[in-house]
Amino acid sequence: MAQAADPQALIDAAALHQRAGRAAEAAACYEQLLRLRPDLPNSWFNLARLQRALGRYDAALASYRQALERGIDGPEEVHLNRGVIYAEDLHQDGAALAEIEAALAIDPRYAPALLNLANLHEDRGRRDAALRAYERLLALGAGAPHHYEALARYASLHGAGSADDAIVRRLRAALDDARADHAARASLAFALAQLLDGCGAWDEAYAAAAAANAHSRATLAGPPYDRAAQERHVDALIAAFPARTAAPAPARAGEAPIFICGMFRSGSTLVEQMLAAHPDVEAGGEIAFLPELVRTRLAPFPARLAQWTPPRLAAVAAEYLALLARRHPGARRVTDKRPDNFLLIGLIKTLFPDARIVHTTRHPLDNALSVYFLHLDPSMGYALALDDIGHYYGQYRRLMAHWKSNYGDDIADIDYDRLVRDPRPETGRLLEFLGLPWCEDCLHFERVANDVRTASVWQVRQPLYTRSSGRWRHYARQLEPLREALGDQAP
Repeated sequence: MAQAADPQALIDAAALHQRAGRAAEAAACYEQLLRLRPDLPNSWFNLARLQRALGRYDAALASYRQALERGIDGPEEVHLNRGVIYAEDLHQDGAALAEIEAALAIDPRYAPALLNLANLHEDRGRRDAALRAYERLLALGAGAPHHYEALARYASLHGAGSADDAIVRRLRAALDDARADHAARASLAFALAQLLDGCGAWDEAYAAAAAANAHSRATLAGPPYDRAAQERHVDALIAAFPARTAAPAPARAGEAPIFICGMFRSGSTLVEQMLAAHPDVEAGGEIAFLPELVRTRLAPFPARLAQWTPPRLAAVAAEYLALLARRHPGARRVTDKRPDNFLLIGLIKTLFPDARIVHTTRHPLDNALSVYFLHLDPSMGYALALDDIGHYYGQYRRLMAHWKSNYGDDIADIDYDRLVRDPRPETGRLLEFLGLPWCEDCLHFERVANDVRTASVWQVRQPLYTRSSGRWRHYARQLEPLREALGDQAP
């Protein structure tokens, strides 16, 4: 490491570590630097960003506060970053709102703060407040930062009564705007597809979704989906967990986390909201701990897992439980709802042998169609083409069959279509599987006033409905490539 008396060398070393992906080492350089020169606001800012990436949220907040107190340029960005930590990492919406309002008090036209303000209101189910925040951002004018993203989200929230509504025309005009890049056009076209689908303009809706996915593909640096790589990854997971494994430090009875997973758009948010209505359960949402563990300390996963000793696994399990306890103090049970955690069931059962896995399922054609119409991160390349969705679905089913052969008694399939048609028996079966007493409130989940940070945020603010079941029939002609890719799995 650089000499303690050389601040510039410490800054250079921190930058080198950061470029190499060594966040902890970079943070250590900044900490050493700031012990020597605590008057450097930009270094406090850089340290805060690293601390957040490392999951040291209180330390990040304190470092951002130091940056503010030492007169950093652009303090509105610091307040916004603090707000994001409060909202996304600590689930303290009141503190998040105060920070965003502080940013806007400094610069009322600060587009990132306006977008985050609208998002925060959406997460809490405050439709009118979210619309007003989007309108403030849109008033900055076309071409302003986040304008097209704000218009797409505003349109999705606003809705349309017909395929010729003003908001539909506004989306089409924005798609023709030469200033909109592929990423902006993807957002706009996905919003247009959603509105047209809601109006029953099926052919136009599908054309918009196809255009949206084409724009998403255009933002990728490489191929969107490697089928052979996905097959190899599933092979590796099956080989790494050939039979039931035992964790070194299981959670005590009644404390094991509840994991909800499955394909995206299979009903996982609905199931979590139903459970959140139970007095013994709190919704944890999409917790990043396990995917981040696999991406960093356990990389390459699953090969590196074999090198971890039981004490180290026990320490990680305790770390996860401590995170839940901090976010949800006093909660008896907490849900971890990440659909793609179906890839990590072997790891979950290694860390928490008492964990219960709720596996949400849905009609394959409805599920795949919903994925195709959803603006997922472009890195999830399988979602950008129907035949790739079909291939990914087949690999998911292959892996789930393996997990069930290992941990069948601890995995419950909850079928979305059966649940919305006849919720009482399915809900009763779910609660019994989790060792929870019956609670009538679970059937009235739309009353739960919690955060929902998924594409289903507004669906789960409504009572149960069945209109999404069988939606694929409106697109039967366009879904032929998907049927072929699914093969025997397509009903």
